[in-house]
Amino acid sequence: MAKKDSKAKHKTVFSKDSLSFLKEYINTASPVGFESSGQKAWLNYIKDYVDTTFTDPYGTAVGVINPDAPFRVVIEAHADEISWFVNYINDQGLIYLKRNGGVDHQIAPAMRVTIHGRKGPVKAVFGWPAIHTRHSSPDAKEPQPKPDNLFLDCGARSKKEVQDLGIHIGAVVTYQDGFDELANNYFIGRAMDNRVGGFMIAEVARLIKQNKTKLPFGLYVVNAVQEEIGLRGAEMIARRIKPNIAIVTDVTHDTTTPMINKVIEGDIACSKGPALAYAPAIHNKLLAFVEGVADKKKIPVQWRTLSRSTGTDTDSFAYANDGCPSVLISIPLRYMHTTVEMLHRDDIENTIRLMYETVTALTPETNLSYL
Repeated sequence: MAKKDSKAKHKTVFSKDSLSFLKEYINTASPVGFESSGQKAWLNYIKDYVDTTFTDPYGTAVGVINPDAPFRVVIEAHADEISWFVNYINDQGLIYLKRNGGVDHQIAPAMRVTIHGRKGPVKAVFGWPAIHTRHSSPDAKEPQPKPDNLFLDCGARSKKEVQDLGIHIGAVVTYQDGFDELANNYFIGRAMDNRVGGFMIAEVARLIKQNKTKLPFGLYVVNAVQEEIGLRGAEMIARRIKPNIAIVTDVTHDTTTPMINKVIEGDIACSKGPALAYAPAIHNKLLAFVEGVADKKKIPVQWRTLSRSTGTDTDSFAYANDGCPSVLISIPLRYMHTTVEMLHRDDIENTIRLMYETVTALTPETNLSYL
């Protein structure tokens, strides 16, 4: 019976067009500070499901349902992916880099990348010495990849040849790996953190349109920029929209793989539902409301705790303006900040369902007073 339910759910939550968009969106580069390509793809998808769209000066993209309503609810994700900057080009045409966000240098050796230069994209690789050559003496330590010894090789053999390709100091670099599917309904790709969130909030808008749901408030579907370097996009757009309620979605760690301490990170697993967070920035009554929706609609959820800040855009919304009741709904993810970020289709669907059911259950009269 459960297996049949799962298949039926796939048909009702995911459309064929939805899955095509998810693949396109994951494969579209959207590095921190240079999110325009991804934002254009996202706006092109969501425009048919909202009344109006706009972007702010730094590129945060917003779709709005009922833009004239005085009460405003935000559902939000972030659009940016971690990347690298070209920082130095040596006389031999090798390119050294600086981080743009929390990119993991340990996964870089032998990876393929795209350098986004002035003349268009240029393919390159992270060079790394062959294993045969890495020991100068039998007792020498194995060299480890570090930001200051990693370099790109694009096939140029002089600084001028690099520059002739349109590569310049400040050019942004992204990994080439894209969307793929594994067994048992697992998806992988780079930047699932957090373009899967942008996909899910767009799907909430699609379901509202498809089901002809009437909302008693303005719904702002926000795909924010620059989360990976300090929640900056959310900080700006929260001041502009001044929402009454914010529902934020991001990724969280699946803690069932090796080398993760559950005592510290909690017990979260892919395929068991979205994770609801307890933290000072999380509004207790709004969290209880979401928990009640999950229970009523039989949507599986997990729980986690976060000390001080959530480390997500939730913090920017919660503490903006005069304070905004905010909640965080996270999707379990394996191998965060790598090119093979992995998540489960059921979790995507259940996160979409939970956000949709929460939004459609909310009203301006919902009691979220502190006392």
